[in-house]
Amino acid sequence: MKTSQLIQDTDLTIPNQTWGIFLISILGLFLETLFIRWIGTEIRIFAYLQNTILVACFLGLGLGMFTSTKPVEIKQSLVPLTILLVLMAFPSTRTVLGHISEFLSTRGDFLIWGPLEASDRTQQFIYLAAGLALTYGVLILIVDIFVPLGRILGRLVNINPNPIWAYSVNILGSIFGTWAFVLFSYLYQPPFVWFLIAAALFACFILWSNRGRRISFVLLGLIVGLSWSVSQVPGAVEVIWSPYQKLEAWKSEPNWLGDFQIHVNNSGYQVITDLGEAHVSSEPDKFSPQLNGMSQYDIPLLLHLNPKSVLLVGAGAGNDAAGALRHNAQFVTAVEIDPAIISLGKEFHPEHPYLSPKVKVVNDDARSFFATTDEKYDVISFGLLDSHTATSMTNARLDHYVYTRESLIQAKSRLKKGGILTLTFEVQKPFIADRILIALEEIFNEPPLIFRIPYSSYGFGGVMFVTGDLGSVQKQLDQNPALSAYIQELQKTDPIDLPRSTKVITDDWPYLYLESAKIPALHYLLIGLMVAVFVRTNKKWESKLGMAYRNRSFWHFFFLGAAFLLLEVQNISKASVVLGNTWQVNAVIISSILTMALLANWIAAKFPKLPPTLVYFLLVGSCLSLYFIDLARFGFLPYPIKAILVGTLTSLPMLFSGIVFVRSFAVAQDKSNALGANLIGALAGALLQSITFVTGIKALLLIVAGFYLLSLLTVPIQSETKEQLIPEFAR
Repeated sequence: MKTSQLIQDTDLTIPNQTWGIFLISILGLFLETLFIRWIGTEIRIFAYLQNTILVACFLGLGLGMFTSTKPVEIKQSLVPLTILLVLMAFPSTRTVLGHISEFLSTRGDFLIWGPLEASDRTQQFIYLAAGLALTYGVLILIVDIFVPLGRILGRLVNINPNPIWAYSVNILGSIFGTWAFVLFSYLYQPPFVWFLIAAALFACFILWSNRGRRISFVLLGLIVGLSWSVSQVPGAVEVIWSPYQKLEAWKSEPNWLGDFQIHVNNSGYQVITDLGEAHVSSEPDKFSPQLNGMSQYDIPLLLHLNPKSVLLVGAGAGNDAAGALRHNAQFVTAVEIDPAIISLGKEFHPEHPYLSPKVKVVNDDARSFFATTDEKYDVISFGLLDSHTATSMTNARLDHYVYTRESLIQAKSRLKKGGILTLTFEVQKPFIADRILIALEEIFNEPPLIFRIPYSSYGFGGVMFVTGDLGSVQKQLDQNPALSAYIQELQKTDPIDLPRSTKVITDDWPYLYLESAKIPALHYLLIGLMVAVFVRTNKKWESKLGMAYRNRSFWHFFFLGAAFLLLEVQNISKASVVLGNTWQVNAVIISSILTMALLANWIAAKFPKLPPTLVYFLLVGSCLSLYFIDLARFGFLPYPIKAILVGTLTSLPMLFSGIVFVRSFAVAQDKSNALGANLIGALAGALLQSITFVTGIKALLLIVAGFYLLSLLTVPIQSETKEQLIPEFAR
């Protein structure tokens, strides 16, 4: 058998192993990112639980590694991918899958927008069973897509005469795949383009396939056509796939709220509404004249004597900025994390607030802006800043770090003397309002003014908290009897009685939507579901994983993978506090981690006799050191400097763990099994992320250090083979 070929005249004939590893690594990472993004958009439960998709991808790749000696055909990936796209292309099946979120929301301990209310336990059981069954089907399809890709990668790595070079190419391909998807996200490209790129990569391996080419190309054509279909949204004025989410602009019905509706991930999210005097006065039947000028966008300005400078956090499409301009604010800073929402506001808002020279639009995360701005403001207004999605690697939603104690302290520091802060939130559960109330009371040393604004033509409403210089606020209310009477009426008709007992969220425990530090029942159900998926997939693909459990080497690579994934989660969480919870930060951190792995390969090659005890000491020591370092202290630094500093500090343990991995990998008898065990460990790490609900982000480092120590205890006992291989690898 030629070294340039995979299996001659059987499965695949790849003319160049290096390019084969590079391309399959790109395809694997690109598809993984694609599914996390696309499935999380169309089936909203995965927008809240994106790690579930990540786990399915890891499971498929890992089992593929463990079965790399078995036959592989590209159509084995294309068939389940075609089925998945068919299900998403037909409106009826797409609607059913879209309801998984509602079915799984009936437990109530994990907040999901638009939950179903079960009348009794029997109905709750039916909803949960239906949701879990549908989720199981989706996960099975995703796992089956990735198993053949894992087999190809495992074979290529196994037969390569230089395994460390092969592993380095694998990392380079993963970096390339990450940034390829980042580029397409930056350019607002829809799923059709994503699948087109994936199809081109698949086509390479179809051409190298020795069987099933014709049916594979037919399936590939179906995939491209179906991906065009699933990218269309009939009736929408505009559809944008931003770096964060799928956004749709819809023209509002005449009797509906606002002029335009903005949907995110197929759910109502924002409105664009014209509350200018001329428009409101022209429709008295729609806009109550008594509330004219007292909408939720007006009230923050009415409560300050002279609101010249205004900071809007979560500015959305411009309603808050328009309200500030209507009250003659001279300097308005509108902070919005999603650039696509800003562009929709510029294009569709009838009052054109983002085109005003008085408005400075900042595309940034709120925490990042708080840490870097030197400006102070008369009014700081938190709009209806809430998220329908989580970041792709952590349990934290995009808005979690905006409402922590540390964030609110930063916001307070941006107030001028006599300034006020208002915070409006759509409170689904009383404990959320209680949590915000306690935090504001502790930070500002007095209870905030609180009232619930009802849904009306003037806006979605929500609970508004007012704090800061409340003496000045009271003077404004005394001078505005209509506003004072309105707020008093709101407090009387819909009183907000809170127990003042809910745990305040912090940067270490930022889970706004959890009442207490416990793992939600939904996570236990999904872990059980993944076990079922694992058992089924292991049996279908005839994995030899059961035998691998008895191997000491398996557990060594398993613990390295679990620690690696948990450390990656912790890095992204800690970096988000300093650099902002933006999509660029996630891409940079993941890339820096992979770059550290490449550097580790070079160090292991350059210094093959580096004492393993020293490496483990530096590895565990760097993890424990990060436990005591408060990265938020670096928030004031210029962005490039703090990005390099934070990226280096958080990725340093990855350097040492990379050295440990590559030295062990160099002497592993079965390279595909080693990579498979590492991926299965990463899968376990992804499932174990739920422990952060209990332990907190910071304590995760102690668990990571423990996993690394377990990997030390399970280092496979080597004979003289180690001394023979490592010098050869170094040469």
